[in-house]
Amino acid sequence: MSVLMIRSVILYIIVIFAVRLMGKRQLGELQPSELVITILISNVATLPLEDPDIPVLTGVTPILSLVCFEVLMSWLILRFPWLRKKVSGSPRTVISGGRIDPDVMRELRFSVDDLMTALRSKDVFDPGEVQYAIVETNGSVSVMPKDSSSGDPPEVVISDGEVIPAAAEKCGFSGDSLRRLLMRFSLGTGDVFLMTADSSGGAYIAPRRGEPVIIKGEGQ
Repeated sequence: MSVLMIRSVILYIIVIFAVRLMGKRQLGELQPSELVITILISNVATLPLEDPDIPVLTGVTPILSLVCFEVLMSWLILRFPWLRKKVSGSPRTVISGGRIDPDVMRELRFSVDDLMTALRSKDVFDPGEVQYAIVETNGSVSVMPKDSSSGDPPEVVISDGEVIPAAAEKCGFSGDSLRRLLMRFSLGTGDVFLMTADSSGGAYIAPRRGEPVIIKGEGQ
């Protein structure tokens, strides 16, 4: 009994350490790769507890290996945006301007019941009250009610120095106009950590160093 208790304490400490290394997220906020690693760690950790003949090291080694793999994967995902999209996917818009997009819902295998459940969790019971709804990469749904804004929410135009052409074009920032805008503040695309913009011309620019820039759009 004492041996089992010691094993439990050792594995408990190792699992806590592993989860801390992976970062602070609630279960519902895990990305697909993080969820897979979490499930594998929980399964591996139970093996030395279920079978006393299995050495504790046999359970600890794969746990640490999985955590090291997840840390490496997280670094690669941050370094290469295209890999982030492959592993975690991209947010998808299911309601835009109050209109539900059935094609996107089919691609996400998102049923009407799933959508209504997600809206109700945001205290929205009538889809007609929704201006914009986005299914995030972790499966949660972000909702913008119609009475909160007359237009669509801002788009991410630059993410960690990388321009997102589709979003830039949608917000009226072609390559030249975006470059000219950034030059007004002595910035290049590589100097920008995050830039969001909307169709009214408003923008938020967060440089890697220095104070953020807020540009008011028409009617703001």
